[in-house]
Amino acid sequence: MIVYGSRVSYYTGKLEAYLRYKGIAYQSAPTPYGKPQRLIDNVGVIQMPIVECGDGRWMSDTTPILLQLEKEHPGSTIMPGNPVVNFIARLIEDYGDEWLWRSAMHFRWSYPYDRMLISNVLVDEVTQDVPAPRFLKRRRIERRQVKSYVERDGVTASTRPHVEQGYHRALANMTQMLATRSFLLGDAPSLADYGMMGPMFRHFGQDPTPVEIMRTTAPTVFEWVARMWNAKPAAQQNFVDTVPDDAEPMLKEICETHLVQLAANAEGYAAGQDRFAMTVQGCNYQDIATSRYRVWCLEKLHKAFAALSSDDQQAVRDLLPYPEAEILWCEDTPAQSGYDPENRLPFGKAINVFAGGTP
Repeated sequence: MIVYGSRVSYYTGKLEAYLRYKGIAYQSAPTPYGKPQRLIDNVGVIQMPIVECGDGRWMSDTTPILLQLEKEHPGSTIMPGNPVVNFIARLIEDYGDEWLWRSAMHFRWSYPYDRMLISNVLVDEVTQDVPAPRFLKRRRIERRQVKSYVERDGVTASTRPHVEQGYHRALANMTQMLATRSFLLGDAPSLADYGMMGPMFRHFGQDPTPVEIMRTTAPTVFEWVARMWNAKPAAQQNFVDTVPDDAEPMLKEICETHLVQLAANAEGYAAGQDRFAMTVQGCNYQDIATSRYRVWCLEKLHKAFAALSSDDQQAVRDLLPYPEAEILWCEDTPAQSGYDPENRLPFGKAINVFAGGTP
């Protein structure tokens, strides 16, 4: 198995942590931006990570990849057996994948030392085949990332404090959940942990500005990052049987932020808008790029809730007594993505979160 990605990539780090835990052998390779055609032919896009399997299959998108590998390697599962806990793990994973992305990209590309460090890493790692002077390639990386993942994602002088506060709240909420457990939902890593590993490992846990915040204000989370990277399967896994009370602040945060964004994005997509606006916890975001992929993310959560028994659905409602959560169980989602109708993922042709791709 070859994992094409980057050693500073959000989603590559998430996948690699999972592969290490499951004992699945793999070889790391930089994403070949200078010679992308082979990857495009097999998965349709250039994004990180892309997996080339030893049997000739190709996979993309970390959530479907993890779920597929769970089928192929069922030992030491990351999926809690309790249906309600399982659904909450999926919700937390989606929050880590999609909401914290904005904060992670802001810290990386808005702060000069972070921007300089990561652009130097990326220029040497993934642009070796691009025929241009190194200093020009590095500047292009910086401009592209700032434009695509900061400015086009609603980060402005007025929203910046809220974007940064989202990281601080995530640290505080995780610290509370990890006070009495080694992992978020038990004594073994679950899908929720891997969702949070994306932002917390190779962005917040490595980039100079956010890692200093983590070390000084949330050493419990800093320790958890290392624990996740070095996790080994236990003889007996014990996930929680019920969602613990200490998860309540995180679930409230998810409803007030991530679910608001998913709903506003879907409404914008349904209206045929390229950009949309939203108000999150009193902060007004404008001119955010609409994402077909995130419409699909909402669809997946909606279908996961619908698959629960009536008693389990009520239990989830009791855990999420916030008006923003109703998008999970309303009769219909605001839009239909039309993406992956045959449920082929992680195989088949993928789409990017945004038109320009994701690192």
